[in-house]
Amino acid sequence: MSSKRYKKLPENTKELPAENIQNILKLIKSNCTTKFDESVDLSFRINNKQKKNEINLRTIVNLPGGTGKSIKVAVVCEDSKLNEAKEANADLIGGDELIEKIKNNDLNFEKLICTPSMMIKLSKLGKVLGPKGLMPNPKLGTVTNDIKKAVIEAKAGQVEIRNDKDGNIGVSIGKKSFDDEKLVNNYNAIIDSLEKEKSNLTIKGDLIRQAFITSSMGVSYQLKLDKSL
Repeated sequence: MSSKRYKKLPENTKELPAENIQNILKLIKSNCTTKFDESVDLSFRINNKQKKNEINLRTIVNLPGGTGKSIKVAVVCEDSKLNEAKEANADLIGGDELIEKIKNNDLNFEKLICTPSMMIKLSKLGKVLGPKGLMPNPKLGTVTNDIKKAVIEAKAGQVEIRNDKDGNIGVSIGKKSFDDEKLVNNYNAIIDSLEKEKSNLTIKGDLIRQAFITSSMGVSYQLKLDKSL
């Protein structure tokens, strides 16, 4: 059952003509009537069904305006890299002892970064890390010898773009409290990343079929993409 607050929000907004993000942000923010700082979220439906194979997107985007969220980062590395991880303000740092905690399902972190040599040991924990989306991946910059850079970027405002089996992508571009320019810059970073990913794919037609924008507890509006995807 919808709350009294939600019932006061505009109805059938998904049926409105698509608008560009600059025009919609004012509406999104006006619908943020909760007491907390709601997230501003994008939803994309990609052209996932291809004749030869389905499209599987997975990449990371560094948002120039940050996410407004505090991310807990764990680092698994050799002793020689421990200080580097500490200097980057990683939240959990360790070697074999941290791997043992992870093995026992102690997953008190939101992102896991490791060095290539430690990845050999972590790769055996796929059943623990895989379902949580925490397994380090070279493509995502989480398997690297440049631990300092990886940790700083993860904590500064990094999001993952990944489609589900139905071809849907959900990603946040910040908070209601962000000014419009910051949200637009984050949105443009997402669009630029999708354009780059499309160039690496064999795909017929547009990559994005539909796009919507909403807030955590608000209603959804159809989004007109500024660039052809």
